[in-house]
Amino acid sequence: MKIVRFAVGKEAKYGIVEEDLVREIQGDIFGQFKVTRKTHPLKRIKYLTPTELTKIVAVGLNYRDHAEEAKMPVPDEPVIFIKPASAALPHNGKIIYPKECQRLDYEAEFAIVMKREARYVPREKALRYVLGYTCLNDVTARDLQAKDGQWTRSKSFYTFAPFGPWIETTLDLSNAPIRGYLNGELKQNSNIKNFIFDVPSLISFISRVMPLLPGDVITTGTPSGIGPMQVGDVIEVEVGGIGRLRNTVIAQK
Repeated sequence: MKIVRFAVGKEAKYGIVEEDLVREIQGDIFGQFKVTRKTHPLKRIKYLTPTELTKIVAVGLNYRDHAEEAKMPVPDEPVIFIKPASAALPHNGKIIYPKECQRLDYEAEFAIVMKREARYVPREKALRYVLGYTCLNDVTARDLQAKDGQWTRSKSFYTFAPFGPWIETTLDLSNAPIRGYLNGELKQNSNIKNFIFDVPSLISFISRVMPLLPGDVITTGTPSGIGPMQVGDVIEVEVGGIGRLRNTVIAQK
């Protein structure tokens, strides 16, 4: 089931994607809801971020090939950092290229959306806390990352966390291709089966550091093939079984 969040006038709605239609739902996507008869053409909706979240917890170096590309050792435990909620951007939204940045990179990622509060969750129970999965672009000011020696500023600018287009509630976590496209050209091509740390392990680890709240997102690292974006570029992140997230880069005014 694909759950999408979209705007009807000034009102935010949730719906279920059914081929080329969105069927509105009533109720709480984190609890009980029902599907209504009211529909909207999928191609005409205005996408919103799939959830309203408190934070994005990001994982670095979770693919062996990317660790090699970055010339960094494979970690013994997950390397995590925070992207603020203010960085969130929906499908079709515009990524702003900051004036302070000299190199802006894409990072195609597979993301987890939480369904209920998770604290000290054992690995074997971790998937009970998941609403579903989505695509995410961990946009990074690469030159600032190198300059600062840590990742907060380089990962946290407004619009630096596009995710969507929707949440897929059912997915084979043993085999899902992940790809990144720059202006239609394939740049990243891997599979989540190449994770160093799998989905349950990440949820369990992070929940022992901080509470994960309904709507929060864990983004699971990027494979090799990262590279720069320019103003006017179109970047797409595709995960097999979910869909394709599309965003365009614009200059900061």
